[in-house]
Amino acid sequence: MAVIQENQMRFRQLCIGLVILSGSLSAMTKAAPPAVPYLSITTESSAPSSMLEDGRVVGIATDKIRVVMERAGVTHDITLLPWKRAYAAALQQANGCVYSATRTPEREALFKWIGPTDEAQWVLMGRVDRAWRITNLEDARGLRIGTYAGDARDTYLRSRGHVVDTSPHDMLNPPKLLQGRIDLWAASWRAGSDVLVRNGWDKQIVPVFVFNRVAVYLACNRAVPDALVKRLNAEFETIERDGTASAIERRYERRASAR
Repeated sequence: MAVIQENQMRFRQLCIGLVILSGSLSAMTKAAPPAVPYLSITTESSAPSSMLEDGRVVGIATDKIRVVMERAGVTHDITLLPWKRAYAAALQQANGCVYSATRTPEREALFKWIGPTDEAQWVLMGRVDRAWRITNLEDARGLRIGTYAGDARDTYLRSRGHVVDTSPHDMLNPPKLLQGRIDLWAASWRAGSDVLVRNGWDKQIVPVFVFNRVAVYLACNRAVPDALVKRLNAEFETIERDGTASAIERRYERRASAR
C-alpha cells in the first residue's frame, strides 16, 4: 500500500512539473518577438541615383529605398559594388536585392520586383567636336558603342545587331570616347546627373540621342517572401502618393543645379 501511495505521489509531481514546463514554454513563445526582416541590398555608383558621399551611399533611388524600408520595418544594409558583382549578389543571396535594375523580359523570372524606384533615359553620348545626325537608333548602326558588362543596355544593343565595345565598368567609357576608341557611349541618364560636370567632361561630351526610356526597380532574390515584397511595393505606392518621392527627387535636382 505504501508503495502504491508513493508511486501516486511521484505521478502527481510529474504531472505538476509538466504543467509548469508547458506554461513556461507557452509564456516564452508568447513573449518572443517576431523576427525582423533583413535585406542585403547592393547597387552600383550611378549618380544621382546611387553614389558614395562621406562613406555613405546616397542618391534618389537610395533615399527612396531607405524611406520605404523604414516604413515597412525592414532592417537592411546598402553596399556599393561594380554592377556585375552587385547583380550577382542579389541572384545568389536568399535575402539579396539589387538596384537600379531594368525590368527586362530576360530578367523577369529571375527576381521579385519592387518599385519602380526611379526612371532613366538611355542616351547615346558623343564627342562635342563631331557633327552628329542621329534621329533614330538605326542611324547609329556600324558605329562602335561603348557599354559595360552585365548591363541591360549592352544586351539591348547586341540583340539589335549593333557594334558594342564592352568595358568592365561604365566610367571607363567616357575616357574611351575622348580617346577615339569608341564612337558613342550608351549611358543611363537622369535629370540632375552631374557625372559630366564632376569629371570635367561637360565641355567635351554631349547627349546625342535618347534611344529608350525605362523604369528601374529594386530586384530581389526569388527567396524573399511574397508578403514582404507586397508590403514594400505598397510602401512605394504610398511615397508616390504622399509626395515623399517627389521631394527626394527635387532635393537632388536642386543640388545639381546649384553646382
